[in-house]
Amino acid sequence: QVCPEALVGASAHSLERAMAAEESGADYVLFGPVFATPSKAKYGEPQGLEALSVVTRDAGVPVLAIGGITPENARLCLEKGAAGVGIISAILSAKDIPATVEAFRKSLGGL
Repeated sequence: QVCPEALVGASAHSLERAMAAEESGADYVLFGPVFATPSKAKYGEPQGLEALSVVTRDAGVPVLAIGGITPENARLCLEKGAAGVGIISAILSAKDIPATVEAFRKSLGGL
């Protein structure tokens, strides 16, 4: 039985896939990779900020940017319309995780 409060997300690497996910009932979409990152290399070249902007504009659900997100570029994703960002490599590769989290906090204006 599905929890009625549960949200369903889907990964998408193009506007078409994001729209298909929405049509299939996704509550939000993870879009990327926006920037180069080893964890998303198998999905091809980075999509870039302009592609993120198109997806956030045309998808009917919130879009979270993924792929190569750093404290330095996280704010750019929000400026392009992303509802948030997903972070893996920046945290897992950090020598000082608390300092990295604080850098994201400052970049995003709080968490």
